[in-house]
Amino acid sequence: MKKSKTPLLSLQNISKKFGDTQANNAISLDVYEGKVLALLGENGAGKTTLMNILFGHYLPDAGHIMIANSLLPESNENQQDMTAMSPLPLGHPQAAIAAGIGMVHQHFTLAENLTALDNIMLGTEPLFRLKRNIADTRAQLETLMQQTGLIVPLGEEASQLSVGERQRVEILKALYRNAKILVLDEPTAVLTPQEADSLFVNLRKLTQKGLSVIFISHKLHEVVAFSDHIAILRYGQKVSEMATSDVDEKKIAHAMVGKTVKKEANPASKNDKKPTRVSSNQQPKCEFDNVYLSGNSHRSSLKGVSFTLYDHEILGIAGVSGNGQQMIANCLSGLRNADSGEIRLEGVALQNYNPAAMIKAGVGRIPEDRHHTGVIGNMSPAENLIIEQLNSPQFQHYGFLKRRAIQAHAEQSCAEYDVRGVGKNTPVRLLSGGNMQKLILARLFQNNPKIILANQPTRGLDIKATGDVWQKLIDARNAGGGVILISEDLDEILNISDRIIVIQNGCVELAREHSRGAIGLMMAGENHSDASKQAVNSK
Repeated sequence: MKKSKTPLLSLQNISKKFGDTQANNAISLDVYEGKVLALLGENGAGKTTLMNILFGHYLPDAGHIMIANSLLPESNENQQDMTAMSPLPLGHPQAAIAAGIGMVHQHFTLAENLTALDNIMLGTEPLFRLKRNIADTRAQLETLMQQTGLIVPLGEEASQLSVGERQRVEILKALYRNAKILVLDEPTAVLTPQEADSLFVNLRKLTQKGLSVIFISHKLHEVVAFSDHIAILRYGQKVSEMATSDVDEKKIAHAMVGKTVKKEANPASKNDKKPTRVSSNQQPKCEFDNVYLSGNSHRSSLKGVSFTLYDHEILGIAGVSGNGQQMIANCLSGLRNADSGEIRLEGVALQNYNPAAMIKAGVGRIPEDRHHTGVIGNMSPAENLIIEQLNSPQFQHYGFLKRRAIQAHAEQSCAEYDVRGVGKNTPVRLLSGGNMQKLILARLFQNNPKIILANQPTRGLDIKATGDVWQKLIDARNAGGGVILISEDLDEILNISDRIIVIQNGCVELAREHSRGAIGLMMAGENHSDASKQAVNSK
């Protein structure tokens, strides 16, 4: 297909300021038909703000957006030169949708009480229609799911879907609206390697038919493999643009942070073919013994799960979202007690426990959903940082909070963990996802936990922050702690885990090989037999 030299979309000198923070500073970008533009930068660099301006969620302080006349609503076609461009109305998401812009947010925007099908159809039907055309819509979506590999149960309510399924619904929702320019914010964060590869293959087929993609990711190997062009933001400014064919991952990382960056990996588990064995002198930190626990569905329930976490160990739990990981996390967080079986911390069986008891026992948690269970959005960063230490004499005296000490602690923690965009009274809900995650990490490590539940610890973090988190987890392991790493990023599991177990349909199995392909297949359940779907514990 011959590509036009005129862009479909042009962002021109976009600027946006939040208080004293300059989120975007005179950024210009062009998007061409059938091309994939990767938008990169550290957390807080301004990527999501820029895309929210494009989609009409925010109004810019300065600058404008031009859109090809060919994408404007049909009512204007006879009045416009189809080879020219016109201003896109700012601050109106409906105008962006009408112009063929679809956005898949990093954080989901689904109606929890509606089915997947209803979420996808929402806003696409006339208000006054006697009968809904559900059959035709379902048939269209079945075809779309087969084309993209994004399979979801259309009849399930969004509240019952796994995180991965919700992500797929968001992508399908944009594609169903005939998006011509698709904005993807971390689209593969919850997909298996095979699913991610399939998504990119099918998206590439769509780009060959004219679809344009703006692709935000911190996985540089995906950027190199999938994008045609790269734009890099730093501190709200565009600092570099380059053709993907001219660079490699090292050059991209250097451009993102302004210096050479190296992710610290665990040398004991760097994609070895055979898993690291636990030495005989290591002691159990946490034991799951034949644990059963009902979840929202049969697939997400635990079915006789047994495994042991030892001291001086990072135990990786790999699996497609919704296969029981959340039930393991709920047990370790104190949110749920097992229906049957036993959970032991350092040899002591847990009985009728709760989150406060788990914190007191030395369990530190990085929750999967930072918005709903990781922070209290309307509270300040300072308040969120000390929420697990309210009884500490460092922060209170006879029930009265020491505001100066709390604020000084927050300033020190935010500086150490590079949490950007925070003010003294800034509600945490206004932080970017990555900076919110850094705040949670600061709160975790200040308590020096003996056992760490790291549930998707680097989701949404840039390459430098990811390396810092990995090193923190490795340091905790080396100091004698035990880390349970739950992640849908298989590269993360492979890089820092000492042993790996795979959870599939509520059962766990020890990974006999630490290769990306083999574990990816186990995550998909392709090499499980009835006999192998047993709880496995290896020492």
